[in-house]
Amino acid sequence: MERSKIKGYISSVETLGTVDGPGVRFVVFLKGCSLRCLYCHNPETWDKNSGAEVYTPEKLVKQILRYKNYFAENGGVTFSGGEPLLQPEFLLECLEKLKKEGVHTCIDTAGVGFGDYEEILKNVDLVILDIKAVDEDEYRKITGRDMTEFNNFLKAVQNTQTKLWLRQVVVPTINDDEEHMLKLKEFAKNIRNVEKIELLPYRSMGEIKYKNLGIDYALAGVPEMDEEKLKVLNKILNC
Repeated sequence: MERSKIKGYISSVETLGTVDGPGVRFVVFLKGCSLRCLYCHNPETWDKNSGAEVYTPEKLVKQILRYKNYFAENGGVTFSGGEPLLQPEFLLECLEKLKKEGVHTCIDTAGVGFGDYEEILKNVDLVILDIKAVDEDEYRKITGRDMTEFNNFLKAVQNTQTKLWLRQVVVPTINDDEEHMLKLKEFAKNIRNVEKIELLPYRSMGEIKYKNLGIDYALAGVPEMDEEKLKVLNKILNC
C-alpha cells in the first residue's frame, strides 16, 4: 500500500495510561480482532469498521507527541486493541515515526495478525504478549482459533529478541489452579527474552457491553477472580 494512503481504524486512545507498559503511556486501542476469547471485555473492538475513528499515521503521531513530556525516561506509547497486528501497515508506519522521535514503543498483542512481524518488531521496544493458553486444545476452547499464528509471532519475537512481558487472564473454573500455573511456568522457561509474567484477574465488567451489543456472554454467572487466590497462584508461578 502507498504510504500516503495508509489509514488506521481506532477505537479509542488513553493519554496518560499507567497499566499498559512501563511508566506513563499514550495508549492506542486499534480496532479489529479475529479471536473470540471467552473473557474478552472489549467486544466493541472486534469489527474494524464499526464505530472507528480514522487516522493517518501523521495525525496520530502528532497527537502522541503533544504528551511526550509526560513520558519521562521510562514512559512511551503502547498500541493495544483489539489486535494491533491486524493493521500492520498503519502500525509499522506509526512505530517508525515514533522511533525517529525517540519514543519508547510497546505493543500489547495476542500475536494473531498478519504482515511482516519481524519488520514491525524492529521498531518495538517491548512486547506485552497475552497468553490465552499454552496447549492447543485449551487455546481453541478459549479463543476459537488454533495456535498457528500465535506460534508464528512468538517465533518472530524470539528471532528479534524483543523484550517480552507475558500476561495471562486468570478465570475461575477455567485456569485458576496450580496445574495451569505450572504449565505457564514451564512454557515461559523455553522463551529466552521474557522479563516478567503477570497474572490478571478476570473481571465481569465487559458483560454489560455484550448485552448492549446483543451478543451472548459466554461466562455469564462466572464469579470474578478472588484476589487472595490470585496471590497464591502468583507464588506458585514465581517460586
